[in-house]
Amino acid sequence: MRLILHNFFRSSTSTRVRAALNLKGLDYEYVAYALRAGEHRHPDYLALNPQGKVPTLLTPDGPLAQSLAIIEWLDETFPDPPLLPATAWGRARVRSLAQTIALDVHPLNNLPVLFYLRDNFSASDEVQARWFAHWVTSAFEALETRLSAEPETGKFCHGDTVSLADLCLFAQVLNNRRFDIALDPYPTLKRIHAACLEVPEIAAAAPELQPDAT
Repeated sequence: MRLILHNFFRSSTSTRVRAALNLKGLDYEYVAYALRAGEHRHPDYLALNPQGKVPTLLTPDGPLAQSLAIIEWLDETFPDPPLLPATAWGRARVRSLAQTIALDVHPLNNLPVLFYLRDNFSASDEVQARWFAHWVTSAFEALETRLSAEPETGKFCHGDTVSLADLCLFAQVLNNRRFDIALDPYPTLKRIHAACLEVPEIAAAAPELQPDAT
């Protein structure tokens, strides 16, 4: 099966998908887009993804956008190793944790939002950094409370195997480095992130290791 990943090295949503592809042991073609140069707005890319966002995974069935949908498709199509638990409760919990980042943090902190704040509200770099940190802190405080107390938490967010929630957490923590957001106030998140870094397939998805990280 030929897979083509249209992505950007620093995009946290792209990082999630790269990690999932690596964990599944899947070969894929890497196609890079320079977001600051507007390459994702080129007509050829918009024909694949009318939203003009990354990532998009080109599959034998057609292009698929949105990182969570891509990862769940990968998990159903290539079930080993699974990224969602076997039980309905486990799957719901993992999705809940993942969506705290993917739906509550990322949409408010991605480049188009930061650029909109800059261009329409004269938000300085300092104001953008405060905006970014506010939404990360709000979510990470809640995640720390949950993951430090809920019995399902193990080495990773859910038990002792990697799940969708870990991929979202891993990518967000790396993205936070752009704004110097420390993990020290969140010891459980810090521990889980460290565990993710010990998994070679996840570590290989880091932005600085990608071919367009120049």
